[in-house]
Amino acid sequence: MILSREQALDIFRRRVSTRHYDPARKISAEDFAAILDFGRLSPSSVGAEPWKFLVIQNQGLREKIKPVAWGMQGAIAEASHLVILLAKKHARYDSPFFSELMSRRGFTPEQRAAALERYRSFQTHDIAIADNERALFDWASKQSYIALANMLTGAAMLGIDSCAVEGMDYAAVEHILVQAGLLDPAEYGVSVAATFGYRVRDIRPKPRRDAAETVVWAE
Repeated sequence: MILSREQALDIFRRRVSTRHYDPARKISAEDFAAILDFGRLSPSSVGAEPWKFLVIQNQGLREKIKPVAWGMQGAIAEASHLVILLAKKHARYDSPFFSELMSRRGFTPEQRAAALERYRSFQTHDIAIADNERALFDWASKQSYIALANMLTGAAMLGIDSCAVEGMDYAAVEHILVQAGLLDPAEYGVSVAATFGYRVRDIRPKPRRDAAETVVWAE
């Protein structure tokens, strides 16, 4: 089924950051599996997929996160689902991570050599991040935001509300996840979080800058 232009725009207009959810309404397992697939099937730079999605349903763990996550104080207990998106660390062109990527794609030795050179040039010259661990992590984190956006928009297509969350003490959240055995800090770091559920009340339309202020055409 292909949506009309107006149907698609209506979904974007209805999707707003939801900070208070109806705790009595839960997302079905089938719908949430689809939301996770919206993220999993998302595009990423050089097809790296440098992400993991932690689905935090344990209420005790949510309570531990709540004091250090000011951006979801009202939502963390009410939301049907909480997802913390992780980004890969050390995602350098010559890392085991990229070697596994090429194996997953079934590259021949010749294709691997060509791809490795392309990735090397991309990371060392084009975006110049290869020798900076923070820059490498930020690059991976950017990719996770593509997955995040698709999860939020895909949820809206299913009539499910959501909110992206950066408002948290990242080091404290990572410590909690490490203690819970959910995060290997040598391999991944917290990128962003998102809550999902059903709004408990109407939310005023979101203000946005006019297209004339945000779009520049070069013709």
